[in-house]
Amino acid sequence: MPELPEVEVVRAGLANHVTGRTVVAAEVLHPRAIRRYVPGDADFIGRLAGQRIDAVCRRGKYLWFELSSGDAMLGHLGMSGQLLVQPSDIDDGPHLRIRLRFADNGTELRFVDQRTFGGFTLTELVDVDGTAVPEPIAHIARDPMDPRFDPSQVVTRLRTKRTEIKRALLDQTLISGIGNIYADEALWRAKLHGTRLTGRLATATATRLLQAASEVMTEALAAGGTSFDSLYVNVNGSSGYFSRSLNVYGREDEPCLRCGALILRERFTNRSSYFCPRCQPRPRGRT
Repeated sequence: MPELPEVEVVRAGLANHVTGRTVVAAEVLHPRAIRRYVPGDADFIGRLAGQRIDAVCRRGKYLWFELSSGDAMLGHLGMSGQLLVQPSDIDDGPHLRIRLRFADNGTELRFVDQRTFGGFTLTELVDVDGTAVPEPIAHIARDPMDPRFDPSQVVTRLRTKRTEIKRALLDQTLISGIGNIYADEALWRAKLHGTRLTGRLATATATRLLQAASEVMTEALAAGGTSFDSLYVNVNGSSGYFSRSLNVYGREDEPCLRCGALILRERFTNRSSYFCPRCQPRPRGRT
């Protein structure tokens, strides 16, 4: 699942290619691509026609296109979604779900999704603490790359929760954009085991963890994100290469780059957690 750095790479690419352009026609080639838009594909297509894309925005793992009507086209890439800017003469391929054509007859915007877990909807923008965001994600917290992100406020909220710190990092209502990969990487950098309880974290420790999360995602963004296969790509179809810089995620039975102990993997909900047993000792009483 793309996390903040991957979605930000896509957002920045889209901003360069589609901002200021006017949609002349839209196509929906698979109903699941707009399954959350109750009025259906005909209304979706009709409402997009003639709309100018004024901005491409993001919060956490969600991105949206601000339209000249004042509404937004909100999307989530899911596990395999790709937003590609391509010439019209390039073959559609078998997984094209949505296509936008523009009045300037230039490149098209295509939403390709092999597993069809991603999708888009049209929605109104609402004010949340002075920022306009799509109504369905009004509950999503600011992320560490948001200029108005307040680490001290997040630390306070984090320490009042009664949960494990990895679960807290993945709570998008507390801090958005962090998924399984960057949670493990941040915990390794902060030398914390994911089962530590948030209520027992010192303020300085919680602050160090948030700083580690910000640093690792900033570095991943500079590397174009993390790609393990061809499903995550930027708008030009290129993969990110931060996977080469991962310190712990996906490195089971490999030596820790800090102390040499073998990296362990354990089940975490329906996923996995990776950690160094020496640098990130399990807290006493936690199994």
